[in-house]
Amino acid sequence: MKNRQAELIKDMSPKELVYHLYLSQLAFIVIGVVLAVILFDNLASFLKILEWKPVDIFIIGTVVGIGVVGVDLLLMKWVPRNLFDDGGINEKMFQTRSIPHIFLLAFIISTAEEFLFRGVIQTHFGIWIASVLFALLHIRYLHKWLLFLSVVLVSFLLGYLYEATGSLFVTIWAHFLIDVLLALKIRHDYVKIKDHEKGQEWGT
Repeated sequence: MKNRQAELIKDMSPKELVYHLYLSQLAFIVIGVVLAVILFDNLASFLKILEWKPVDIFIIGTVVGIGVVGVDLLLMKWVPRNLFDDGGINEKMFQTRSIPHIFLLAFIISTAEEFLFRGVIQTHFGIWIASVLFALLHIRYLHKWLLFLSVVLVSFLLGYLYEATGSLFVTIWAHFLIDVLLALKIRHDYVKIKDHEKGQEWGT
């Protein structure tokens, strides 16, 4: 399965990867809406998960988001690179994306996934089911124990954050920060390498 996935990714262009990303997030939103209609008793019970708590969102959510990114960056620095190799999906996805597009993708991903997994599934079935399903969503990490462990821990962390604050906006914001900062790091590294190569060409 690992080799098959690697070959599929190798054959996909960045444009195709982004297209499939949009489709998957649309599917999450549709599934989330359908489940929300079925599981929530009424509109008032649904709106409770969308409580606006600025302090929780922009202080707690920011600390958690930046903290997760900081730990990820340290691990990338300290552990062998192959343990963080996801088959090149993230690099292909974000290396050549414009900064506004990265922000848009991070917004769509964080909103769609948190709405489905935290707002709908966790609210009705609990943190364990929601967090395990969220982790299994990243099936490409199953053959990379460190990546999968990282996703599992982040999944439970976001789940606990939702339990503690009771606001879906907190987890959306934290998730958004994690995705956008790591994507910008990938883009920055790529641009830096290209600038270095260009500089070498000009020097010859």
